[in-house]
Amino acid sequence: MNPKLILLAIALASSASSAPAETPKDAGNPVFPGWYADPEAVIFGNEYWIYPTFSAGYDEQLHFDGFSSQDLVTWKKHERILDNKSINWARRAMWAPAAIEKDGKYFLFFSANDIQNDHQAGGIGVAVADQPGGPFKDYLGKPLLDKFHHGAQPIDQYVFKERDGQYYMIYGGWRHCNIARLRADFKGFEPFPDGTTFKEITPEGYVEGPVIFPKGGKYYFMWSEGGWGGPDYSVAYAIADSPLGPFKRIGKVLQQDPKVATGAGHHSVIKSPAGDQWFIVYHRRPLGDREANHRVTCIERMEFDDQGLIKPVTITFEGVGRKPLK
Repeated sequence: MNPKLILLAIALASSASSAPAETPKDAGNPVFPGWYADPEAVIFGNEYWIYPTFSAGYDEQLHFDGFSSQDLVTWKKHERILDNKSINWARRAMWAPAAIEKDGKYFLFFSANDIQNDHQAGGIGVAVADQPGGPFKDYLGKPLLDKFHHGAQPIDQYVFKERDGQYYMIYGGWRHCNIARLRADFKGFEPFPDGTTFKEITPEGYVEGPVIFPKGGKYYFMWSEGGWGGPDYSVAYAIADSPLGPFKRIGKVLQQDPKVATGAGHHSVIKSPAGDQWFIVYHRRPLGDREANHRVTCIERMEFDDQGLIKPVTITFEGVGRKPLK
């Protein structure tokens, strides 16, 4: 072959390999590779963060990774931001993290050990870090909550700040959901004015995975229904005038599409600070895959009608478009 042609071919190959990759227009679902479930999505500063469960067998489920993005499309992985080496009481089944910032510190609440009664060690713990990407360390040296109240297994916690500055935690498995007032230092709970510490707010159909957010003077309570390992996993919701309810089930808003994926559930919700745009971040199972732990994290738009009701969410392969926080 002509030497000049060889040199030309090498130059063209080098130019092609060094050209910048085209930036995707949509996030695409799943939004990042790997088996990840129960995603907690939150905005810290000018970044979106997702804290999911590492989806594996309970005895392998011993750490958390975090993912950050400035636009919902390109995600950076932060490996092992918390693991059981930092939580001496956690021995298995670490899942469903919930994240919140307070006074310049970042707190990661999580479930561990899948306790079945009040005599087993485990429940809901809390870790703390100076940065949203960790490393997180055990905040208390013991579970924050390790007992059953009103029949609720201490798992699947969600933490939020009310408009009056009070922090609340809602949580619960085994078809029961409770709400409690967190102490200002996140080291325990403080009673409600009537002297009770845990109030049950379980709506009809509730199974697990609770989320609450305010909108238009109302409180939207969302949760997961069905079995987490099956195709019927889904999300329903209710609306009330108070985070204490009462909550009456309205209907499903997220569920499987036999043409796209199955087992769509255990979600979180974020609102873009630029305009009234809402997103639902959830996990689902690829078509044809019946392995319970083969779950992936996805994002879709979540919209409301003129009456403030949540429109049924369409699950897609495309996901959402670019939404820079800057």
